[in-house]
Amino acid sequence: MIIRLEEDQWKTLTDAEKSVITYINNNEELIPEKSISEMAEESYTSPATVSRTIRKSGFDGISELRYRISAKNEFNQESMMVNAIFQTSMLECQKTIENLKVPTILEVVKRIKRAKKIYLLARGATVLVAEEFEMQLQLLGYNVWIMRDSEHMKRSNLIFKEDDLVIIFTVKNSTPELGMAAKFAKENKANVVSCTCLPRSELNQYSDVYVVGYTKYDYAIKEFLVTSRLPLQIISRTIIEYLTL
Repeated sequence: MIIRLEEDQWKTLTDAEKSVITYINNNEELIPEKSISEMAEESYTSPATVSRTIRKSGFDGISELRYRISAKNEFNQESMMVNAIFQTSMLECQKTIENLKVPTILEVVKRIKRAKKIYLLARGATVLVAEEFEMQLQLLGYNVWIMRDSEHMKRSNLIFKEDDLVIIFTVKNSTPELGMAAKFAKENKANVVSCTCLPRSELNQYSDVYVVGYTKYDYAIKEFLVTSRLPLQIISRTIIEYLTL
């Protein structure tokens, strides 16, 4: 059995939660390939009950349960690898949300609303995050422009103006021109928001608001040093969805 509870713990469960645990233990080898909805349907409960019961049983969520079963049963290698990826994604989401503070998001939103012009700075694959953010801000009526060229960043002292807002997206601030542009923005009395996965970086000293996500820094595509942008997407989504309220 993958889930073993003490008698006192068992007594605290509802009948529906007990049904979920019985189902999981009786179908352990099938769980790594089941969705929460399938588990709910087959245990005659609801997805919310399945999710709640898994957490009550000591797991962070369905991804950890799948991974633990796969490891315990020496499941096929492909299944173990996929569940490990699920676990990494869940960790990045969970840690990023834990890192984010409500006052920080509200401060970013306030600066977006009062900005005359918004510049989004990003390099490499992170430009994809900035492009989606740009499109969403444009749909909401904001004057926004992406700066992706390093040569433009080197000369951004000629571009940024007072009351402009510069929002920088970077996982680990590996592009020197981003720090240079942030410095120019502050010298020109523009506002600077940095969205990154580094608790501290060069950008701190130039940022009015410093928003930190979480990443394991594992390379998704090792040959090209591509890391996950999921934390930055969570940050941008949170800002946009608040703006639409």
